[in-house]
Amino acid sequence: MPLRIHRAELSEVRTVPVFEFEGRKYEVDEDGFLQEPERWNQDVAKDFAQTEAITDLTDGHWKVINYIRNYYVQFGIAPMVRKLCKETGYKLSEIYQLFPSGPAKGACKLAGLPKPTGCV
Repeated sequence: MPLRIHRAELSEVRTVPVFEFEGRKYEVDEDGFLQEPERWNQDVAKDFAQTEAITDLTDGHWKVINYIRNYYVQFGIAPMVRKLCKETGYKLSEIYQLFPSGPAKGACKLAGLPKPTGCV
């Protein structure tokens, strides 16, 4: 007599983390990075700045954010830290002053990139 194996149907319920600010909702990963990069714009960056305790985005912030964003759009990855510093003219310590959690976590998050896997 053949052996019969019955598999119970698996029903997986997945919940996607959501970041909400002033009624606007964004799907994020477990580290708070935007999961829908096509939704990014400057207003999204301003909303995510709240998660990094940055209350006002200065010209310096925008210089770094726009550089990272443009690099990502062009190459599909975040730039290396050395390239970021060279191209923006900021020292790494200055980038940490702008983004206290650092270029990978803070700046990339505000630029709407997925969590970097390499070195930014």
